[in-house]
Amino acid sequence: MADIAQRKKISAASARAHTRRLNKNSPFKLSSVMIAQVAVGVVASFVVWAFLAIKPPPPKICGSPGGPPVTSPRIKLSDGRYLAYKERGVSKEEAKCKVVLVHGFDSSKDIHLPVSQDLMKELQIYFLSFDRAGYGESDPNPKRSITSEAYEIQELADKLDLGPKFYIIGVSLGAYPVWSCLKHIPNRLAGAALVAPFVNYWWLSLPSELSKGSLAKHLAQDRRTFRIAHYTPWLFNWWITQKWFHSLSLVEGNTASLNSQDREIIKQLPSDGQGKVQQQGTGESLSRDAIIGFGKWEFEPFDIPNPFPNNEGSVHIWQGYEDRIIPVELNRYISQKLPWIQYHEVPDAGHMMFFNASICETILRELLIA
Repeated sequence: MADIAQRKKISAASARAHTRRLNKNSPFKLSSVMIAQVAVGVVASFVVWAFLAIKPPPPKICGSPGGPPVTSPRIKLSDGRYLAYKERGVSKEEAKCKVVLVHGFDSSKDIHLPVSQDLMKELQIYFLSFDRAGYGESDPNPKRSITSEAYEIQELADKLDLGPKFYIIGVSLGAYPVWSCLKHIPNRLAGAALVAPFVNYWWLSLPSELSKGSLAKHLAQDRRTFRIAHYTPWLFNWWITQKWFHSLSLVEGNTASLNSQDREIIKQLPSDGQGKVQQQGTGESLSRDAIIGFGKWEFEPFDIPNPFPNNEGSVHIWQGYEDRIIPVELNRYISQKLPWIQYHEVPDAGHMMFFNASICETILRELLIA
């Protein structure tokens, strides 16, 4: 009996050992390990892909090896970057009015200027437009901010000898550099006009109901885009370039946010220079522009004191009543809170009114000779 019990113990021990060997070499056990390894690899690959997709590629600097060529005159700024510019109108020497023109989102120094030669000669206007940092042929500025825009314009004016004072006109998103000039270099301005000017829905001085109500008037895809620029700026470049979801309507060529007059104006605009707007990459042009505009400002327009307390110049806001990009209520409110601004509301006009020749002439006459 003892032998039988001993043999049973040995058999049981052998069976357990055999089972352990089977488990160790089991194809099911190997499959679990492999699945875990594959899962880790997939997750790691996704993280790398997501990082590369979200992070903008390095900009293609104009004039650098493999970058776009330099075809425009440029000035060298004090920090070593280059700013491209374009001159129009009468010469600086004979000009009575020197006007710096600031382009908007997805635009450049080649912005269409519907001003006749006769008008430029009559008013003796010299126009200076420039590619804002990262656009066209101007070097990107990784440290770009609302404030830096004003001092960049001042340095451009000094490098080109515009004299102690000049006029400035900002169109659409190009309004935020004008606000910056009014805040930081008012002593250099002879006057300013903000045409269909951009408004940041997250300015603290805007009533919450006004901000929310105005934002709600936009297409759903545009509301998402503005919110991404404000809340998750690190995601914006991916959002504006990806093809899975609708992002900013106008960038996609969707004109649903424009009125009928705007659509007609766009059809007539020349396309010269448009191919150069984003040639250095969207990260330092469209993306940084929107992120700064919709981000947290170092100041707000409501903080700006009257830049011309002795009426030695004037500031104008021009707003189209039918502007669907910048709802009319926003700039009405700003003008009411800043009584030193002359507010002009144009019936039937939309966001593109600056490119209407008759309206553009009116804007210039009001700014330069009124």
